[in-house]
Order: sequence, then C-alpha cells, then structure tokens
Amino acid sequence: MKKIAILLLGFSLSLSAQIPAGKKVISSLYVCDLASGKSELILTEKRHFEAPNWSFDGKFLLINSYGKLEKISPKGEKLGVLPTGSVMKANNDHGYSFDGKTLFISSGKPEIKGGSSFIYKVGAEGGEPVQLTPLTPSYWHGISPDGKTMVYCAVRNGNYDVYAMSSNGGEEIRLTSTEGLDDGPEYSPDGKYIYINSYRSGMMQIWRIKPDGSDPEQMTFDAYSNWFAHIAPNNKVATIISYMEDQKQSHPFGHQVKLRLLNLKTKEVKDLTEAFYGGQGTINVPSWSPDGKKFAYVRYALEDL
Repeated sequence: MKKIAILLLGFSLSLSAQIPAGKKVISSLYVCDLASGKSELILTEKRHFEAPNWSFDGKFLLINSYGKLEKISPKGEKLGVLPTGSVMKANNDHGYSFDGKTLFISSGKPEIKGGSSFIYKVGAEGGEPVQLTPLTPSYWHGISPDGKTMVYCAVRNGNYDVYAMSSNGGEEIRLTSTEGLDDGPEYSPDGKYIYINSYRSGMMQIWRIKPDGSDPEQMTFDAYSNWFAHIAPNNKVATIISYMEDQKQSHPFGHQVKLRLLNLKTKEVKDLTEAFYGGQGTINVPSWSPDGKKFAYVRYALEDL
C-alpha cells in the first residue's frame, strides 16, 4: 500500500506499478451528504492519499499517505500528522473503536522486505502503538461495539480469510474458510453481524455472518464487483464500492467505480455517485460521520509528469 507498497492479494506492489508511464496521481477528498446526495470536494493534492476515517467528535478526517496518518478538517484544512511512534508504514486499513478512544492501524515493518502488514493499536491521540498480530499479512477492518474483539483479513496458508482476535491480542480465531477471498469484515453497530465481501459465489459480493462465523447470508447479487460494506450508525444502510467491470478477487487502484447504498433490510441497492476513477484507497475503511449524515471518500486522477 505504500512505496508506498500496495499490499494487494498477498503481493507487494508499488503504486507506481499500477500507474501508466509518464503519469502521476492526483487525490481528491470528498464528503457526501446522504440527504442531498451531493458530494463536496474538500481537498485536492498532487500526491497519493487514501482511506478516510471520521474522528469520534467529528472534528477531523484521518487519511494515510506514504506510511503516515494525517488529520484533515471537514473543510479540508491540514491539521498535522498523528504521531504513531515507530509505526511508520501505515497502509489503508485503519480506524477507530466505536467509543472513539482507540485507533487501530495496519502497518508494515521496514525490516521486512517485499511488503508486510501487522495490526497495532494506539490511543486516539496517538503515541507508541502496541502490536497485536504476530503474523503477516494482517489487515484490520473492524471492531465490535463493546471494543473487545477486532476482525481482520489475513493470509494464512495461501488463502485470504476473515479472522477475529481480542483487541488486547491473543489467539487468532478463523471465521471463514471458503475457497477464494473473504475480506473487509466490519461489525454492525448492534453487534449482531459482521459484514464481509466474499468471492465464494464466483463473483465478489457483500455477505454477512454471525460474529462466530456462522449463518452466511448473501446481501448483493448483481454483476458488479462489490467491496467493503461500511454500516451507517443507524444500522439501516451501508455504503459499498462497486467496480463497473468484474475484477475477480482483486480491488485494484485506477478503475471505474461508483459508491452505492445498500439497504440492510430489503437488500435494495441504489447509486450514490456516478462512475469515477478510483478503487483501492477510495473507501477501504469505515468513513461515516458520527451523526450518520455524511461519509467521506477519495477520487483519483492522473496527470502528466
């Protein structure tokens, strides 16, 4: 995810490997108002940044760029880098506990060549993080409402599955075991479900499982490649990112995507945006505002060097 090494389906790929020769990335941070359906551009820069989280108090958005975590105000003002001590290779899988007191970070280690990702936790104000997962690659995606259990995607024995672990570290518990990729686990606010995206049907779709991994239920059924369900605070809808063309088991940077709203009761899906240039980094992690009225995301563009 950084060269920033992008950790995609078990391989470490530099972002430059996905960018056409002679081009560089422009990143644009947007905030979408759910009531109006309109997106407001708050920041555009000629660099690569990713994956906005919203702080518990609503005062800033947290993005990652070149291994560091940065705070951006809802108006697009730069508020500085969040201190993360010796953890300096953060990728785009990070986010807060429901009470806003703890930040979880997925990060590589500089001494491991070819890319890595371990999960750490630190207080919301930053500091020296504590490593939770001993194995790599491990990518954080969600935390239970009571803050006791984190869920993540990890590669073990060559297969991507969803795992759970105490938020204090400890035993790794496997929750899925299907062939193909299971990714993006995120708890519903009531703690009853973990939403994932899975390739188990031969097409990347949104599913949900019970917290122990039982009773898988498919939530989307169309011809898009659907990833990363982020459940709204009201527990009624979720944002998802949909690739316009089938990407099989990958979620690459630099493709036509759109954001859509999934009704968690009826399973109806409606468009929130038109198609745009995005993908990896657009909306990997929870990005709803605390009041559930807005969410943040990133669009990309290319320009000549």
